[in-house]
Amino acid sequence: MTEFRNQRVGVLMGGLSSEREVSMNTGRGVLRALASKGYDAVGLEWQEDSDLVALLRGVGVVWNALHGTWGEDGCVQGLLECLKVPYTGSGVLASALAMDKVQSKRLFDHAGIPTPAWHLRAEPLGFPCVVKPSREGSTVGVTIVKSPEELAPAVELARGCHGELMVEAYIAGREASVAVLDDEVLGTVEIRPRRAFYDYAAKYQSGDTEYLVPPSFGPEIDGPCQEMALAAYRIVGCAGHARVDVRIDEAGRPFVLEVNTLPGMTGTSLLPKIAAHRGMDYATLCERILGSAGLRE
Repeated sequence: MTEFRNQRVGVLMGGLSSEREVSMNTGRGVLRALASKGYDAVGLEWQEDSDLVALLRGVGVVWNALHGTWGEDGCVQGLLECLKVPYTGSGVLASALAMDKVQSKRLFDHAGIPTPAWHLRAEPLGFPCVVKPSREGSTVGVTIVKSPEELAPAVELARGCHGELMVEAYIAGREASVAVLDDEVLGTVEIRPRRAFYDYAAKYQSGDTEYLVPPSFGPEIDGPCQEMALAAYRIVGCAGHARVDVRIDEAGRPFVLEVNTLPGMTGTSLLPKIAAHRGMDYATLCERILGSAGLRE
């Protein structure tokens, strides 16, 4: 971490995706945290009319607080590689693979990592099923379809987002997320939304979702969850911090849903909750993530 003590740290936030607001919240939190640790940190707000290359001038390292399309999918990572500016999070290829749920699912299937059944046709895999776009984050464009009448509007919503249309089997049971930092599992959080679906509102707006760290389920379930999450992190080729979302069926079997290579760092975000349980406060977590920055490809 001393490597970046004498360099200006640019906290890149905002961006052009549907997750801009979440990114701004993440960026502001990270900026305050790094300042409290004595770093020369500046906020870099990327907007529609910004010259991103000009915005990045003068910084020695980027703390990437972007989320979603163009920030989390390898695009910004590629630019930073070309500019030879070290950055936090995964590299170009891992970022692109994780953001594209079709490609990451193919990797999970090939590696034998359990993941819900899926296909690319606008046909249900029984009811309920999940209809989603393949290249969005924060459950943007995702619908749990419970009847044939709900299929057409769900397909229309997903097709209006980035990526291919995906239909996935719904796993009835519990929801959890596993945090990974520098190839080490930090822990697991169990998520209990008051609404039926842990959607964008449940994550960032409602304030009534319950988070359990450690989870209520024991090591006989949590152990396999963490093993699968780390395997998913590695098969995608991640670096630095990431969060792996899982569903646990009624028989206690975990299934990997996706890998988030730039997980949120807001007041309700999961990675800081898990780190806090390990005795790592928010500012220290931000500093640890900064310490993992580098050129990935």
